Amino acid sequence: MNLIAQRFRPRTLAAAVSLVLAWQLAWAVTPFTVRDIRIEGLQRVEPGTVFASLPVRVGETYNDEKGASAIRALFALGVFSDVRLEVAGNVLVVAVQERPTVAAVDFAGNKEFTNEVLQGVLRDAGLAAGRPYDRALADRAEQELKRQYINRSLYGAEVVATVTPMERNQVRLVFNIVEGQPARIRGIDIVGNRAFSEGRLRDLFDLDTGGWLSWYTKSDQYSRAKLNAALESLRSFYFARGYLDFKIDSTQVAMSADKESITLTINITEGERFVVSGVSLQGNFLDKDDEFKSLITIKPGQPYNADQVAETTKAFTDYFGGYGFAFATVEAVPEFDRANNRVALALRANPGRRAYVRRINVQGNTRTRDEVIRREFRQFESSWYDSEKIKISRDRVDRLGYFTELSIATAEVPGAPDQVDLNVEVKEKPTGNISIGAGYSSSEKMSFTFGLAQDNVFGSGNKLDLQLNTGKFNRTAVLSTTNPYFTNSGISRTVDVYYRTQKPYQDQGGDYTLVTMGAGLRFGLPVTELDTVYVGINAERTQIKTGTNIPAAYLAYAEKFGYTSSAFPFTLGWSRDSRDSALAPTAGRYQRLVGELGLFGDARYVKADYQYQQYIPLGRQYTLAFNGEVGWGKGLGGRPFPVFKNFYSGGLGSVRGYEQSTLGPRDVTGAYIGGTRKFTLNTEFIMPFPGMSNDRTLRLFGFVDVGALYGDGEKIGSDGLRYSTGLGFSWISPLGPLRFAFAVPLRKKPGDRIQRMQFQVGTSF
Repeated sequence: MNLIAQRFRPRTLAAAVSLVLAWQLAWAVTPFTVRDIRIEGLQRVEPGTVFASLPVRVGETYNDEKGASAIRALFALGVFSDVRLEVAGNVLVVAVQERPTVAAVDFAGNKEFTNEVLQGVLRDAGLAAGRPYDRALADRAEQELKRQYINRSLYGAEVVATVTPMERNQVRLVFNIVEGQPARIRGIDIVGNRAFSEGRLRDLFDLDTGGWLSWYTKSDQYSRAKLNAALESLRSFYFARGYLDFKIDSTQVAMSADKESITLTINITEGERFVVSGVSLQGNFLDKDDEFKSLITIKPGQPYNADQVAETTKAFTDYFGGYGFAFATVEAVPEFDRANNRVALALRANPGRRAYVRRINVQGNTRTRDEVIRREFRQFESSWYDSEKIKISRDRVDRLGYFTELSIATAEVPGAPDQVDLNVEVKEKPTGNISIGAGYSSSEKMSFTFGLAQDNVFGSGNKLDLQLNTGKFNRTAVLSTTNPYFTNSGISRTVDVYYRTQKPYQDQGGDYTLVTMGAGLRFGLPVTELDTVYVGINAERTQIKTGTNIPAAYLAYAEKFGYTSSAFPFTLGWSRDSRDSALAPTAGRYQRLVGELGLFGDARYVKADYQYQQYIPLGRQYTLAFNGEVGWGKGLGGRPFPVFKNFYSGGLGSVRGYEQSTLGPRDVTGAYIGGTRKFTLNTEFIMPFPGMSNDRTLRLFGFVDVGALYGDGEKIGSDGLRYSTGLGFSWISPLGPLRFAFAVPLRKKPGDRIQRMQFQVGTSF
């Protein structure tokens, strides 16, 4: 390797000597008129490249100055390792030696990064196949590769480039990599803390000394970015508790000799704790001082809280924005009384100038059409700037679920002090979703559900859903499509086509079936930003196919009202959603009310279902969640409630720990027949998964479920209630939200079927 390096390594000193010698040669020539220019030594470089760089042409006079300029220009091309100028009569001879060209770049020993990633790093550093070889550039490439490994906590990584000559003045580069082991954090010491324990402060960090999940979270792998985030969390923690003089004096990172373990030492000075003595307003508040005072969350007599100060100043700027002042500034100016450890805050406001929105620019949407985003905006172009409408617009676009990142920035319009542009930047994500569910019971054995959904078909904002259930006794195929903007006013239209084959009474094991096929049309009418009313109609046909061991309840209904029933039920519904997230909510409320009325056809009935969800944040990391559901059904026109419209309870989505649809009344044969009145209450305490800090994509929860199902005419009482408790975790996986639960039934009765472990992908609760 050394011989190869000596052969191909361009030396800066040698180049300088060549340049000086060539300079002396150029100075030794008497000026003459150039009759011809001849170039020698070219292999891959085009002659035109050399001629274009020369400051002298045929027929012009060659002198010392032009010779020196020619040498400098040719070396500046970066493709020659040597350049000489010679004179043969009136002919100028340019003799060059080309640098070797990189024929290929390969890697050996890399596991942490793929070859493609490393090649991209080298391209950014200027080294790639087809470019001139430069040893200095190869050295920089080695250092850049080492830096990439250091960012992954592989401080002991070694990178050595091997250069192999090839024909036609080319070289092959192989970067031999020894990655070593990641540097693990063995200790985190905080020095100078008095008010809070070291353990309390370390809990603020995403860095730790390792645990049973460190292989997944990599929380014990050091990185400068993680350390900076930890220091910022530490600073925010103290500022939020009144320690205004808090400072981080220094941080030391001590690495072991083998570069595989690290000890962090953070030296801090807490200072004294300050109490707010008062809050005053200064500046122009648009003669609305009382309204602004009502937005203040800073509490005099309480310790200074930086979070409350930030919350108040943001509320002020948002309030100014509601009146069109897009550039309002609010500053909290402290006045210290260090003798008594008190601080008075003056909120200084400058509303600036009022502005209106000239243009809304949408960027980053390569798939989603502009109109899909723009139609969610409540801030319009050529209208006064309104921060509240902009916030509503942002939330509406975010709730589409098409984007992983969304930002709206306000930009001034040059030369127009009363105008602003809104720049909407989005980053799209795949909008297809696969949902998979599974369960096991002694009757159904293993059953699966499968769903394929596309929420943004061809970027139009339309939705397409396909749901399949391949259970032994219950099989379903549903195709649904929704146009959320069937009209320009935001009325949605949903078309459903479904086919179901069911054997609800699993114990019977016969070859009877219940076949339901139908289609429906539903419209959604937005009433407010959060409320939507749904109206629709279905046409369906239900057939009871007799066979062995048909349940008595089905047989009795079929003999009295026919084996085939048609119905045309009307649907009326309402929903309200104020949750902060549809996938991993931590705050807000969701409500849904659905009514179904069958007045025409063979089946005549009324059916209603109400669902209520509430999420209550308990600090940064914990959430208390409630889910309640009540269902009710009754037959009309002297007919009983159709048995094939019954509610079912038990299992996922209701009372965990019991097999799916096995709670409630049973007929004379012992089959589970569902009921006309349903009650479910789920309570969950959601917390961070151990070792995952506050990562909302993976959460642990404990739950208590209560539910009951009653038949028509059956007395409602506590005897029908079932209880269960257990633990589970939720994970927002690439396939959708996954939930796994291990449940222990607390109240069992003879005939109850127990299913302790359950999981499902694509649902909540």
